[in-house]
Amino acid sequence: MKSPLKSLDDALADLLAHATVLPETESVSLFDADGRVLARDLVSALQVPPRDNSAMDGYALCSADVARAGAVLPVSQRIPAGHVGAPLTPGTAARIFTGATIPEGADAVVMQEECAPREGERVQVNVVPRPGQCIRRAGEDIVRGSAVLAAGTRLGPAALGLAASIGLAEVPVVRRPRVALFSTGDELIMPGTVAPEQMREGAIYNSNRYFLRSLLARLGCEVLDLGVVEDTLDATVEALRQAAERCDVIVTSGGVSVGEEDHVKPAVQRLGALDLWKIAIKPGKPFAYGHVQSGARSAHLIGLPGNPVSSFITFVLLARPFLLRLQGVVDVAPRAVTAVAGFDGGKVDARREFLRARWGADGRLERFANQSSGVLTSTVWADGLIDSPPHTPIAAGDAVRFLPFAQLLS
Repeated sequence: MKSPLKSLDDALADLLAHATVLPETESVSLFDADGRVLARDLVSALQVPPRDNSAMDGYALCSADVARAGAVLPVSQRIPAGHVGAPLTPGTAARIFTGATIPEGADAVVMQEECAPREGERVQVNVVPRPGQCIRRAGEDIVRGSAVLAAGTRLGPAALGLAASIGLAEVPVVRRPRVALFSTGDELIMPGTVAPEQMREGAIYNSNRYFLRSLLARLGCEVLDLGVVEDTLDATVEALRQAAERCDVIVTSGGVSVGEEDHVKPAVQRLGALDLWKIAIKPGKPFAYGHVQSGARSAHLIGLPGNPVSSFITFVLLARPFLLRLQGVVDVAPRAVTAVAGFDGGKVDARREFLRARWGADGRLERFANQSSGVLTSTVWADGLIDSPPHTPIAAGDAVRFLPFAQLLS
């Protein structure tokens, strides 16, 4: 009797249940922290901005001194950014520049475009100002003692700038996961070792190694690349043993089915345990999770399908969230956007299908013509994946869930 297919949502929940956050942390420079995950909250020791300051180049004044448009006031001082002026003399204005501290006694800034300089160090104010206009209040961005970034935040350029704005040069982050990567299959040839015209019958170039290594690096992993492992049980056992001694996670490509030449499953079972899941998605049905023991150390095992598109899609949908969770990221589920299909779908599948698609000139999604699990060109051509529910036809004009690669590959 065939075992039932596991839903993608159930598979992801089971996988994440095993993803305990790595306990080790380190402090790194902001210059090196892009993509890293915060190990603890960042709490500000100051307020930002520290004092009320001008949002514009213009004139700071007391709004009560300008009862009508066209009023002329003496200019009593000049306040550049980075300087604190004297208290404002009643009935005068201060020339002020963006970011400069508002002088005591002023309650508004009028932008220079709404003013006109006059002879004798005077200014004509051509609008009636409102109290508080063009003033950035002290602490309106950050309040002293507040957490500006929470533990589990994956740092990007804006977050790094925010950390710098509260005076931090280094941040505490979860250490990088150490991931061992290898492929299985005697048919695999490394690019550069054999010219295309000299390839033996049945051999193929190992494309999976390159995109998986790139995906792992983008997720902040330290990659131990073991290349292609010989298609024997003993070789597979030894590769797994070495990987478990040095790494937190082992990612394999191919060899997780039940054929006579698929050695990953028995090799893992010799050193630990393996669950072989058949997931109700297309492409990418075969997927494995388990653990490998080597002495006192244990490593997670993620077994991806061998077909390149299946390997690619199961990685971004399952392995990526798992690796992010190991680093402490809480919200790891990809966010879909609603888009409009610009095509009529073909055969409806009983499994949840992930179609390679891209934006058309009309703003609707185009589908790649050949959705086979071996057509890697579809992943380069596409802008993302349409998440199509099982037994659900797609017609032009239908709203669909779209997962952009800009999110899945970051």
